[in-house]
Amino acid sequence: MRRSLTCPACGASLEAWRNPFPTVDVIIELAAPGRPIVLIERGREPRGWALPGGFVEYGESLEQAARREAAEETGLAVELLALLGAYSRPDRDPRQHNLSVVFLARAAGRPRAGSDARGVGVFDAYAPPGPLCFDHHTILAHYRAWREGRRPAAPVQAESD
Repeated sequence: MRRSLTCPACGASLEAWRNPFPTVDVIIELAAPGRPIVLIERGREPRGWALPGGFVEYGESLEQAARREAAEETGLAVELLALLGAYSRPDRDPRQHNLSVVFLARAAGRPRAGSDARGVGVFDAYAPPGPLCFDHHTILAHYRAWREGRRPAAPVQAESD
């Protein structure tokens, strides 16, 4: 969406663009029997259970953002395995329009809640706590389809490419 603004100092006409915010979400499979996944309990509105994730910082790649958010929210160092998809419905986040690139990742160890997470939990992907924040129920349904071989995933670009 574009709108015109006028500079109060010089009167010049400026164009301002309102674009969706780029975000990442990470489905973290633990290296354990049954491949359980890690969810965080959000400490901020909207509250509830969600996939680890957040906003991409300026100068950061999507892959870097996914690793950083996973570490900040769960304390886990993740190996990114694949891209599950991009989610961009304007109503997916009640705060503002954003678009999220969702990564599949693997980690070992015990997750712990980071500073912006109220809690962290390990769940069977087929029995998450409910309801989930945002559109994460849809994302987890797509993840389960991927695990069952009914949905493709894309490779993650190497940082050196």
